[in-house]
Amino acid sequence: MNEAAPPPDSSPGAPDAEAIPLARALEERYLAYALSTITQRALPDVRDGLKPVHRRLLYAMRQLRLDPDQGFKKCARVVGDVIGKYHPHGDQSVYDALVRLAQGFAQRYPLADGQGNFGNIDGDNAAAMRYTEARLTEVAQTLLDGIDEDAVDFRDTYDGEESEPVVLPANFPNLLANGASGIAVGMATSIPPHNAGELCAAALRLIENPKASVEELVELVPGPDFPTGGILVEPGDQIVEAYRTGRGGFRLRARWEREETGRGGYLIVVTEIPYGVQKSRLVEKLAELIHDRKAPLLADVRDESAEDIRLVLEPRSRNVDADMLMEQLFRLSDLETRVPLNMNVLQKGRVPGVLGLGEVLAQWLAHRREVLQRRARFRLEKIAARLEVLSGYLVAYLNLDEVIGIIREEDDPKARLMARFELTDNQAEAILNMRLRSLRKLDEIEIRREHGSLGEERNGLERLLGSDRRQWTAIGKQIAAIRDRFGQGTDLGRRRTTLGRAPAIEEGLAEAMVEREPVTVVLSERGWARALKGHVDDLTALAFKEGDRLKFWVHAQTTDRLLLLATGGRFFTLAADRLPGGRGAGEPLRLMIDLGEDEAIAALMVHRPGGKLIVAASTGHGFVVPEDAVVAMTRKGRQVLNVAAPAEAVLAAPAGGDHVAVLGDNRKLLIFPLAELNEMTRGRGVRLQRYARGGLADAKAFSARDGLTWIDASGRTFTVSDFREWLGARAQAGRMVPKGFPRSNRFGAGR
Repeated sequence: MNEAAPPPDSSPGAPDAEAIPLARALEERYLAYALSTITQRALPDVRDGLKPVHRRLLYAMRQLRLDPDQGFKKCARVVGDVIGKYHPHGDQSVYDALVRLAQGFAQRYPLADGQGNFGNIDGDNAAAMRYTEARLTEVAQTLLDGIDEDAVDFRDTYDGEESEPVVLPANFPNLLANGASGIAVGMATSIPPHNAGELCAAALRLIENPKASVEELVELVPGPDFPTGGILVEPGDQIVEAYRTGRGGFRLRARWEREETGRGGYLIVVTEIPYGVQKSRLVEKLAELIHDRKAPLLADVRDESAEDIRLVLEPRSRNVDADMLMEQLFRLSDLETRVPLNMNVLQKGRVPGVLGLGEVLAQWLAHRREVLQRRARFRLEKIAARLEVLSGYLVAYLNLDEVIGIIREEDDPKARLMARFELTDNQAEAILNMRLRSLRKLDEIEIRREHGSLGEERNGLERLLGSDRRQWTAIGKQIAAIRDRFGQGTDLGRRRTTLGRAPAIEEGLAEAMVEREPVTVVLSERGWARALKGHVDDLTALAFKEGDRLKFWVHAQTTDRLLLLATGGRFFTLAADRLPGGRGAGEPLRLMIDLGEDEAIAALMVHRPGGKLIVAASTGHGFVVPEDAVVAMTRKGRQVLNVAAPAEAVLAAPAGGDHVAVLGDNRKLLIFPLAELNEMTRGRGVRLQRYARGGLADAKAFSARDGLTWIDASGRTFTVSDFREWLGARAQAGRMVPKGFPRSNRFGAGR
């Protein structure tokens, strides 16, 4: 970008202006905005697991003395203090943050104790802040424990009139216990909640062995623990990998149970839904599935929830398998969700980075050690100041009469006391401020006892600060106390999300997700496809577009998958229920699959899981391929048979039996054992039959015991039991077909 000279400023006394490139100006300002968003809004601090708005809310509530054993105050008062002193943002956004801290279905360990309407799991909003009240919970109080003892740094607020903590002391593993989510500029974070007791156990393991592996930690923290419960069905190896890298996800399913209604009938009752799912929207989605006939096994859904969740699902009939029905609903609705894991957090409040489970816990432990050291130094300072005063008191007791005389007679008793007894300023001031009733002999004994007790405490703190082992022992005791207070033995701390496995019900599930109906699939020469209702045998009256005609047709069910072989050697897969109806001419296949301009369909069949196919090209080369290996999951299809122009793929036939009959355009027939064909998943294959001119016309696998059969144009079936005349080895030329063989050079009629 070229820099333009600034226009001359003719106004007198105007300050000098500096011209800078617009790109640089935008870059600097956008970078400043991005950093502000990352550090001040979106990402939590790894030490206390809080964003600035949440930290300011808790600190403001502490300043208002909203302790767990105190009364409530209006949320409007809390929000007013926060936006007036610490957080100059909109009151509604601050109130929304406070509401979330009090929602038991959103926070695993709520940090605010709400009184009033704070919303519900259906997605209803909380009442206005003038109607609701709040105070701190015991967990929040634990996060703030020690904040008045120089445990953390403070900084000036936005207007410089107040100060606020940079981070909380956090005697609770809040980051992982309550989780966090946020979207910044160019990065995001998503941390699901976990069980505090398990996190404390893992932290204690790291204290014992700082090099503990992720596998060891996952034994203690087997996965997230959501406030709404549910069942975690993520495989164990993927959980370990997610915690190792800090990125991944967890499959979470609703908890359900079967409730018998008598006479073989039953209902399915959902008692826990996945974390973050609104119950009302879930019910609406299930109702839509019933209305749109996308869940044919489900007849009705009812919400009978009160304080606890109770969604009643009624199956279509008593013969419906409950596991099959739920597997269908897990795939179609939010009864199963995937909770992402992206542990992108701020390290030391400034540097964003993705951390694994062990690194997050290690940094929390490092913060706890720093808090321990700062509180110990703070306490040492307080002890030193108190010991100084107590030493002065003892001097006064030993010289009581002289001290009283100096106070009564001297104009400046403070200076005289300091000079006479070598007292410090603090000691002299304390003596002058002492009440007369404190001069009893009993108080002297108490002061000596306190002096000795403080001396012992000072020695203990000095030993603590001088020994890493003592520090980690003290931290371990604190964490063990938190584990006992909020761990598995309490109602709040018991694990709510259990670990399970998704049952392997793949077979029949696709069929269960579509209502099973017979259809006749029709494909024209020009590639127009449709599905006629029912199994139709007479297609002579079927209408096509001008110049088009019938090419393939098969009987199928709406639950079937169709395999199509293109002349280029690619297989495509279509669901029978997705084909257009049979009232019109259908739709072009090219709208459903990525078929090349110079390609056509060479074969159409219904997929048989576990079956095998013979695939072959016009040159007579081919092989046997498992049907499961040709199923394509995308529109682009799957390349199976390799052909080179001008050759084309012309055949895909079931490979059942023990022999193969191969027929050329020259009407020569060759029969050889099926075992002579290689089984492959992709390639050119081997030669089936040799031709002097022309190419492959058709092939068929059959059982020697049943004989070789074919169907003529009139629909009559012929069978040859003695085929020794045409029996040979693979790649031979063969002999002329039997008398009466169809002139179409096909074993089948029209399919």
